[in-house]
Amino acid sequence: MTHNVAVTTDSTTPLPLWRDTTLGHEARADALVAEMTLQEKVAQLFGVWVGASDEGGEVAPYQHEMEEVVDLEALLPHGLGQLTRPFGTAPVDPALGALSLLRTQRRIAAGNRFGIPAVTHEECLAGFAAWGATAYPVPLSWGATFDPALVRRMAGAIGQDMRSVGVHQGLAPVLDVVRDARWGRVEETMGEDPYLVGTLGTAYVQGLESAGVVATVKHFVGYSASRAGRNLAPVGMGPRERADVMLLPFEMALREGGARSVMHAYTDTDGVPAAADEQLLTGLLRDTWGFTGTVVADYFGVGFLKTLHGVAATWGEAAGAALSAGVDVELPTVKAFGQPLLDAVEDGRVSEAVVDRALRRVLVQKAQLGLLDTGWDAVPPALAGADLGDPRALRGTVALDTADRRALAREVAEQAVVLLRNDGTLPLARPARIAVVGPTADTATAVLGCYAFPVHVGARHPEIPAGIELPTLVESLRSEFPDSEVVTAPGCGIDDTGTDGFAEAVELARGADVVVLALGDRAGLFGRGTSGEGCDADSLALPGVQEQLLDSLLDTGTPVVVTLLAGRPYALGRAVRESAAVVQSFFPGEEGTPAIAGVLSGRVAPSGRLPVSIPNGPGAQPSTYLAARLGQVNEVSNIDPTPAFGFGHGLTYTSFDWSDLTVGRATVGTDGEAELAFTVRNSGDRDGTEVVQLYLHDPVASVVQPVQRLVGFLRLALAPGQAARVGVTVPADLASFTGREGRRIVEPGELELRLGASSTDLRLTASVTLTGPVRAVDHTRVLHAGFGVTAL
Repeated sequence: MTHNVAVTTDSTTPLPLWRDTTLGHEARADALVAEMTLQEKVAQLFGVWVGASDEGGEVAPYQHEMEEVVDLEALLPHGLGQLTRPFGTAPVDPALGALSLLRTQRRIAAGNRFGIPAVTHEECLAGFAAWGATAYPVPLSWGATFDPALVRRMAGAIGQDMRSVGVHQGLAPVLDVVRDARWGRVEETMGEDPYLVGTLGTAYVQGLESAGVVATVKHFVGYSASRAGRNLAPVGMGPRERADVMLLPFEMALREGGARSVMHAYTDTDGVPAAADEQLLTGLLRDTWGFTGTVVADYFGVGFLKTLHGVAATWGEAAGAALSAGVDVELPTVKAFGQPLLDAVEDGRVSEAVVDRALRRVLVQKAQLGLLDTGWDAVPPALAGADLGDPRALRGTVALDTADRRALAREVAEQAVVLLRNDGTLPLARPARIAVVGPTADTATAVLGCYAFPVHVGARHPEIPAGIELPTLVESLRSEFPDSEVVTAPGCGIDDTGTDGFAEAVELARGADVVVLALGDRAGLFGRGTSGEGCDADSLALPGVQEQLLDSLLDTGTPVVVTLLAGRPYALGRAVRESAAVVQSFFPGEEGTPAIAGVLSGRVAPSGRLPVSIPNGPGAQPSTYLAARLGQVNEVSNIDPTPAFGFGHGLTYTSFDWSDLTVGRATVGTDGEAELAFTVRNSGDRDGTEVVQLYLHDPVASVVQPVQRLVGFLRLALAPGQAARVGVTVPADLASFTGREGRRIVEPGELELRLGASSTDLRLTASVTLTGPVRAVDHTRVLHAGFGVTAL
């Protein structure tokens, strides 16, 4: 064994090179790799699922139903790569959880001969998934904001809270693009358009990384394109759809966001599981894109190569396949990367070189995080200066849901509310009696997605309070309308099949000035909800008898304001044409119901836009607005997939006029850029926000293209009568697509640049002709249009 040493500044005490902070991270990692035994190397390549102690003691291994309990005592002498979800396994006071984690980190560092602690990761899909932490709106709501700056601020706050208690890595954002809204994890995505997902996902990565937390983009790649919208089902897309739709958000988040980790998808595409796809995880991700961070397994994903995909006969084969493909860390706990991997290396079935390759990436990241430094301290910022010897005094001293965090959660929730329909009933003008009816009207958790802590973990601990305030819609409406009588009845449960409660709901509706009908989902996991991971739908009909309840209330003649707290878009039946209004929210988080109430009263100006289309019927699936001509309504099929409300749709309480479009040059080269300018004026009598959306239409191309696709957007807030001149620079690179030979190209020919308030409300169109040769581009191409705004 070689001993790489440097000297300290006093030139007397030897210092291992891997401890020398004057060297680069890569050199330090190389020096440490050279010192390690095989068992020490492998120990850095897996995590152990643990739960923090609510008494401040060390963490305990979590007994998960899919794996046997881990013997932590036997593992620690060799080191440990990661700790899995110490805060996200059971309800734990944040201060005591931080104390538990720091004591465990000290034990881990003391237990191995190099003194290396573990990377700690947590879920942060809609906020830090810990007891008492702020529950922000789900990612589908982020998509509805069309506001990357807001998403970046939110992610920065989430990252700061995670880092404050000792967490290093967050398993977010989800960059999957919705292809079939029946898929249960739609709530975790940011929508059905890759540019929107990529732009907002990049912003989330930037925010998380700015706080010193490693962002983990997932699921790489194709997970959301599973057949029939079934979780983990095979994916049948071709390489062109994969490149032009599914990969774009990852390109953006890695190149522009600087994400330092990637999580592979569970699914297989055309028979090749992502966890064993060397062309994807090494050829594309590393060799082409230049990614240098870590690839981590989705939970149990390495083992699934054996148990679900059947491409490995043994755990050792699964480990070898994953490592060779480019997976560096097995999560959530050790299985294939434990003794089976050691055996496979020792008998020559797996090369030690692939172990070293993964190890080097892991150690470089630990060096970046300061975990290899001599001065590393396990005490997190939240406990700095605290008396660590008195756990009882620490309880309640760390707040993860402060007033500023709630204010930020409310800001996101308010911008995410989408007004789909309004016959003039909204905003409500102080009705004397409001009937609040429906299964999500008086349910506190109706605002939360499946990865929010009170749902994801708290559901298993009903004896423990939620840890955060979750006002119901009824409570928020009573607060918003203090002079109104607010009466309520559920009418039915989320997925009830009976109608026994209809009579009471109808009676309340007939005696009210307006009905607020609260419909939607119950978030859950693996069939325990109507939305969430493993909660796929066989159609996009509202769950249970909710549509029948809607019809019964419409029949009363009282104006009905349909309000949705849901995880996916649903067909809304008669509400599309007969309701007084439809207000869509996607699991808007702990401040969601005050945001909805504010929109109903007019205190909040609605500014959200649909990140997914709302179907006109429950069975016209799968369809998104990114459809080619034959994917839209036509004369060769009797099924009409035209949405009730299209991607990008959203009403306001004012009106906007678009005018005076000018085009700089009608002809530009395939390496050039077009320039447009136009005027938007608030022609109404209220403040409002228009979301300018730029779509590209390519009438003739060498391969079939979507009729139109989003290539840029801008939120534009204007006061009544105020106008702005908007300039747009559109690089020809935005017209690129994957051609017949598998290369991304820009072709000469005519293009239409369509400017609109949604994909179905186009206001101005500019024709531009690209001239010159077909031009090949790659992942370094220009990804964004440039927007400039001048007040008039």
